[in-house]
Amino acid sequence: MTPSEKHAATEGWMRVLGIDPAAAGPTGYGIIESDGRCCRALHYGALRQAGKRRMGETGGALRDVHELICKLIHDFSPDVLAVESIFSALNVRTALRLAEVRGVVLLAAAQYDLEVHSYAPREVKATITGHGHADKRQVQTMVRTLLSMNVTPEPSDAADALAVALCHLQSERMRLRLGLEHPNKVAPKHQLSRKAAAPLSCTPVTPVGSATRARFPRILLTR
Repeated sequence: MTPSEKHAATEGWMRVLGIDPAAAGPTGYGIIESDGRCCRALHYGALRQAGKRRMGETGGALRDVHELICKLIHDFSPDVLAVESIFSALNVRTALRLAEVRGVVLLAAAQYDLEVHSYAPREVKATITGHGHADKRQVQTMVRTLLSMNVTPEPSDAADALAVALCHLQSERMRLRLGLEHPNKVAPKHQLSRKAAAPLSCTPVTPVGSATRARFPRILLTR
C-alpha cells in the first residue's frame, strides 16, 4: 500500500499539491484536499522572481523553484503532486525552459517519494470550466466556485495551480467509478475509497499548519 493509500484509508482525505510551472512568469502552486465529497483549499500562491534572476541566473531560478516545492511538501505533506504538462504549441526555446522547471518540480517530488501526475493545459481547462479554450479569468471564477472561496484566487498562476489539483481529483474520482488503472502508470497509484467517489461539494478552510514527511523519491504519471 502506498503512503497516499494509507492516508486515504486512515484519514479519508486526499491532499493534492498542484503546480503550474512557468517558463518566464511566476510558478503557481496550490494545495487542496478532498474526501471525495467535499474539497477545500489549504494554501496557494505564486513564486515571483526578479526579471534579472529569471533571465540571467537560470540555475538560481531553478533552485528557487526546487526549494519552494520542497518546502511545500515538507510543510503540508501532500499525498500526490499534480503538475501541468508542456503545451505542444510552444516554441522550442520556451518548451525547453518549461521542461527545466518541470524537471526540478519532479526532482523535488522524487526526493520526498511523492506520486506525480501530469495533465495537459487543455485537459485542465476542460475539466474545470467545461471547455479547453477557457481564458484565465474563467478558470479563476470556476476555481473560486468549486472551492467555495470568499475571494477570487490571485494571481492567475495560483488559480491555475489550484485548477491542476482539482483536475487530478476529478480524474481520480472518474477512474474509481469506472474501475480503470491510471494511464501510463510507472509507480504505485493513489486511491480514494470507492464510497468517497461522489460529486464534490466544497468547503473553504483557512491555511493549516505544517506537517512533516520523512520519506524519499518516486515519480508516477507523466503524459
